[in-house]
Amino acid sequence: MFQQLALIGCGLMGGSFALALKRAGLVGRVVGYSRSPASSQRALELGVIDAQAVSAEQAVAGADIVLIAVPVAATESTLASIRGQVTSDMLVMDVGSTKGDVVQAAERALGERIGSFVPAHPITGKEVAGVEHADAELYQGRHVILTPLATTQAAQLQSAREAWAAVGGKLVHMAPDAHDTTFAAVSHLPHLLAFAMVQGIAAQPGGEKILALGGPGFRDFTRIAAADPTMWRDIFLANKTELLAQLRWHQQALQAMEQSILHDDGPTLERQIAQASSIRARWRMASITQDD
Repeated sequence: MFQQLALIGCGLMGGSFALALKRAGLVGRVVGYSRSPASSQRALELGVIDAQAVSAEQAVAGADIVLIAVPVAATESTLASIRGQVTSDMLVMDVGSTKGDVVQAAERALGERIGSFVPAHPITGKEVAGVEHADAELYQGRHVILTPLATTQAAQLQSAREAWAAVGGKLVHMAPDAHDTTFAAVSHLPHLLAFAMVQGIAAQPGGEKILALGGPGFRDFTRIAAADPTMWRDIFLANKTELLAQLRWHQQALQAMEQSILHDDGPTLERQIAQASSIRARWRMASITQDD
């Protein structure tokens, strides 16, 4: 059991983790801090946290587990602000959607205390942000990617595994670069395409009327376009190289289908559609086994 969780960033992800640990009976006290005092105050009112800190450093003092749930661009400054409070037996984790930049930021910010840090990325979320939407079930049955460093202490890694398992996570270990390549393809690019789809339609003459007639297919395809703009701006820029590489693959696929349509090449177009349809039919979410 953890004596005290320091929650840096009292929003959806951090708040859900705090609620899940509390429900599992694995944390005695939660101290929260957010850059916006209103966020941590609301978390206190909702019972997500038990005490409100005035700084990240104050929140971490006396904690044995720390969760950094801030936009990825704020990771380095956040870790630097708590460095003086990080001890060798403390577990520090993040929930960022990119890992290469987070690892580099942690190495710069924590220095010799980097052994306490276990980078993590839970594959879950909602289209709505804010601690009001925190949910103790958010991580249940969802993959949690851990990208430990060569310097990560074995005890901290084991504690991280136990904490995420306790909130329902299915653990997967990956190297940071493999993580960023994978999620550029299956998460970051789909969000980019959803944003572009909505923007492209809205920019056309009569775009609002066109959007008003969108049906279930359009709704499902663009659901993620309602996501938090600041968070996704940071993710796109943090994983720029991998995202642009995935975008080029997608452009090639679009161009191939465009040529089939342009030349009225029905057989080729049907083969292209059939190939995608077959791949999608065989695909199953959460098919990775634990610890792959």
